[in-house]
Amino acid sequence: MKQNGPAGGEIFIVDDDPAVRDALSVVFSLEGYHVTGFAEGGAFLAAARSRTPVCILLDVHMPGRSGLEILKELNAQDYPAPIFIISGQGDIPMAVEAIKNGALDFIEKPFDAETIVQRVQEAVEAWSERMENEKPSDLLAMHFPGHDLLTPREREVLAQIAGGASNKEAGRQLGISPRTIEVHRARIMEKLGAKNAADLVRIVFSEKR
Repeated sequence: MKQNGPAGGEIFIVDDDPAVRDALSVVFSLEGYHVTGFAEGGAFLAAARSRTPVCILLDVHMPGRSGLEILKELNAQDYPAPIFIISGQGDIPMAVEAIKNGALDFIEKPFDAETIVQRVQEAVEAWSERMENEKPSDLLAMHFPGHDLLTPREREVLAQIAGGASNKEAGRQLGISPRTIEVHRARIMEKLGAKNAADLVRIVFSEKR
């Protein structure tokens, strides 16, 4: 069931800055979501283990445990909801590291209300659609050299690339930004030893069963 719009479900906002928590709470409450804010990682982790929101917004800089440490402790790769990292422009390498550790995407500060609501709604909708359609595509079900090195999300991205989707199209299908698709593409190429997209496709289809 899609959880979007007026019956939007719960969003967790994890940021030690009360002004940011308050601003995001107002924005998402107006869109029909129930918002719960956390000023530090411990309380957030306890809540995230007892109930599942439709989306999490997590600041990369937190007192005590950083956003990256919180992602690892949560085992974000397997968490059943999309997680956005909030980062400043100087934090892009850290945001990329967060994606490697299970974050769905990252949102750069400063952000405007319309953009952040759209990004979250697209991610929630895409996530819900993937959960509803549990049958894996032929591409996702394939076994090829290096298959086991990829995370589930990297396999999803690879299926899009091998299916001929552009970064923009793949991002739209998966509810993430084209820039984040590029991050995953680079990781996939590194893991599989591919030189370019054509090489990736050759590897994927080399041992089709």
